[in-house]
Amino acid sequence: MEGEKEIRYAVVTGGNKGIGYGICKKLATRGVKVVLTARDEKRGLEALENLKQEIGVSDFLVFHQLDVTDPTSIASLTHFITTTFGKLDILVNNAAITGSKISDPDAFVKKINGADIKWDKIMFQTYEMAQECV
Repeated sequence: MEGEKEIRYAVVTGGNKGIGYGICKKLATRGVKVVLTARDEKRGLEALENLKQEIGVSDFLVFHQLDVTDPTSIASLTHFITTTFGKLDILVNNAAITGSKISDPDAFVKKINGADIKWDKIMFQTYEMAQECV
């Protein structure tokens, strides 16, 4: 219909806390239908309820469990999006999969506040880790 705004759909991975939670909040308050995802279903549902109470807009928020490292979980989310919305407009990949490991946590904490950071001395990455991240 003329004058009606088309609904946009978003998935936020790792949406149950921190930056992901904030992104879910911002998108939902702007009229985007948001699928908040989390590995842990209980934490995800708690975050969803907290968010709904905070912003008072429940029509724009739904939860779906997602472990971005599990192909079955990814397929389940894909099926949900396809059958429920028919499309996806926005993907915010915020899940805590970094593609690297900290080899020296103490040095990492000390260096993060310093100007001269030699990342290769405190972190490492393999091809497989980068591939998993992507």
